[in-house]
Amino acid sequence: MSIIILGIESSCDDTAAAVVKDGYILSNVISGQDVHQAYGGVVPELASRAHQQNIIPVVDSALKKAGVLKQEISAIAFTRGPGLMGSLLVGTSFSKGFAQALNIPLIEINHLQAHIMVHFIHDNNMDNNMPDFPFLCLLVSGGHTQIVRIDDYLKMEILGETIDDAAGETFDKCAKITGLPYPGGPLVDKLATGGDPNRFKFSKPKVSDLNYSFSGLKTSFLYFLRDRLQENKEFIVNNMPDLCASLQKTIIEILMEKLIQASSQTGIRSIALAGGVSANSGLRNEMKRLAGIKKWKIYIPEFRYTTDNAAMIAIAGYYKYQGGLFSPRDTSPLARMDYDRSV
Repeated sequence: MSIIILGIESSCDDTAAAVVKDGYILSNVISGQDVHQAYGGVVPELASRAHQQNIIPVVDSALKKAGVLKQEISAIAFTRGPGLMGSLLVGTSFSKGFAQALNIPLIEINHLQAHIMVHFIHDNNMDNNMPDFPFLCLLVSGGHTQIVRIDDYLKMEILGETIDDAAGETFDKCAKITGLPYPGGPLVDKLATGGDPNRFKFSKPKVSDLNYSFSGLKTSFLYFLRDRLQENKEFIVNNMPDLCASLQKTIIEILMEKLIQASSQTGIRSIALAGGVSANSGLRNEMKRLAGIKKWKIYIPEFRYTTDNAAMIAIAGYYKYQGGLFSPRDTSPLARMDYDRSV
């Protein structure tokens, strides 16, 4: 009998629903929220209200695109955390109510682990080249930066993570300093293609073990611009592509130095990318370049699976369903959530 999982994602400002059948993606619907652009970042209250408006239409669309009736769903997988509490409450409440009405299991998913699980989505439109165990994954998003060791679908271990700011947050905040609109990360990537990455130098942190730090880079970038603007008020406008290229190169170098160290320490040469920042062209190109030098076997997700989506929630739920890892009906969302022993 087929296993059909409905996945619900609502950790931040994207309302998403997806249907997975026996590991194959049937639909993946996302509704974004443009309202936050005017505020230079996600406003939690506005996000939760938008989720309430979007979640029923999004789920309905996902089921129709998949050609699946609600009575055929085996279980509902939902993002329990980490994320914005108001946003998580909407997804959690909907999932609990829907599961109760259908009398089917409820499966809680860790949002970060789900990002890694995109590498196990079967998609008829992809080559479905999936990593063998064990492998390392560089998980880079707006709120998190981690190096994770994956030994099985349901066994993951954080080897290193940021001790302050995340790489994606650094992209966005440095972009904001230059006057670029939110979200700034994609704009930095776009402008960097026409700039000189070696034009400007910014400080890189010295952090022990496999952990990351980006707060010093943000400060270095801020002070650098402050000093240059005192000399020339048009400095940013006149040097925007070079600033973006130099900033992007610095962030990527910080990320790669620790990833190289992790591979060396563990002896693992199967390396994957995941998270929103994995869509960055500079990072993807550097991964490919290092793969040739380090003899890595790399796995880079399709662009549609880099940002927050419900396909990653549904596929994580598929593997938890096979293990009988269900959640109680009184499960509540968690703004901060440690890695589960299982996904």
